[in-house]
Amino acid sequence: MTTIEPPSTPSISTHRRPGQLRTLTRACLALSLLTGFAAVLKAQPTQPPSGWTLTWSDEFNGPNGATPDPTKWTYDIGGSGYGNHELESYTNRPVNAHLQDGHLIITALKETHTGPDGITQPYTSARILTKGLFSEPYGRFEARMKLPTGKGIWPAFWLLGSNIDSDPWPQCGEIDVMENIGDPTQIYSTLHGPGYSGGRAIPARFTLPSGEAVNTAFHLYSVEWAPNDIKFFVDDHLITHRTPADLPPNTHWAFDHPFFILFNLATGGDWPGNPDQTTPFPQQMLVDYVRVYKPTNTKSSQAESTQKPLVTAAAPKPLQ
Repeated sequence: MTTIEPPSTPSISTHRRPGQLRTLTRACLALSLLTGFAAVLKAQPTQPPSGWTLTWSDEFNGPNGATPDPTKWTYDIGGSGYGNHELESYTNRPVNAHLQDGHLIITALKETHTGPDGITQPYTSARILTKGLFSEPYGRFEARMKLPTGKGIWPAFWLLGSNIDSDPWPQCGEIDVMENIGDPTQIYSTLHGPGYSGGRAIPARFTLPSGEAVNTAFHLYSVEWAPNDIKFFVDDHLITHRTPADLPPNTHWAFDHPFFILFNLATGGDWPGNPDQTTPFPQQMLVDYVRVYKPTNTKSSQAESTQKPLVTAAAPKPLQ
């Protein structure tokens, strides 16, 4: 994580007249009030989209330096490569995942690290998930994010079937709401399931409008998921609309049960390739908020929850 060092030259105090002191005090008070007001605004979720009711969210408004809320998030830890020959060791250290100014910041560092699995990797990062704490079938899942870019950098916001322990991937299903592999203007949205996973997944690629980029501003990435119907969006742009008609022959729709949420920042791997001398570190993925909605006054809003376009073909990937 980058830090800014204090000035090397100490400041020199000057005498101020009483009027100057009052003016300075008032200015500081006004700034403090404005900062507090902004924090209150950030703490309150905005009005739900028309037709949707908020059911779960994380606004990441904890104290600066805090780790993600343990009542909402847990961690995947280790350096196994996760089926993609990735080069990071995921940790639960604050240096790799912490809160700052109302955002979740996931940081990838270039450092040799050996995790509790005994595997040594040349990078560290974080992968957080709501498995065992929150999962839901159907609804609108959205996250507002600012992404890193660079060769070998692979941020993702995605969902996995909560039955993964009894029905291992890809039988459990995977919904990749957003992935990026270094290009600041393109993102990918993909479905994985039995018979259409890894190199046979069902992907879509979206190019942001001219002048926009994933690393220069926050964008809203979302999926609207209903029985036999999945739509992916960037901001107000429809990326693609998927139904069982898009599946390969003799396969089944694996998106009819609760899924949990994941955020991660991978480094290297089969799909993006590995970092090289052009890739700067640290790399940071900023998440402003994540929210889940249920449709209002529809049959699908009764589905059980659990708590404890412009489209072109894209190169698919294996499970992260």
